[in-house]
Amino acid sequence: MLKFLFYPKCTTCQKAKKWLDAKNTEYELRDLKENNPTYEELKDWHAKSGLPLKKFFNTCGMLYKSMNLKDKLHEMSEDEQLKLLASDGMLVKRPLLVGDDFVLVGFKDNDWSEKV
Repeated sequence: MLKFLFYPKCTTCQKAKKWLDAKNTEYELRDLKENNPTYEELKDWHAKSGLPLKKFFNTCGMLYKSMNLKDKLHEMSEDEQLKLLASDGMLVKRPLLVGDDFVLVGFKDNDWSEKV
């Protein structure tokens, strides 16, 4: 079953949820703020996604900006970045759609249509 990780107040997440529901897609719903991803999950998802780890960061978020991560990420190891992401779900780009063999970060109708 697909995992749909979202933040309820995020309008993009709401749009993605409506999109999934309109396609009658079954998924497990998970609030990123209440139940943030673990280090192990993030490491696995990063590998499945094929994306640079930076794409997993919510670069528009207040926490990202207040921590000045734009200037710090390039100095951090991948392990340090994963630990940081696992420390607070609000640092994680949303929504995330996790399947058995893929991970989609952010909502793009075309990308999601290929997998769902």
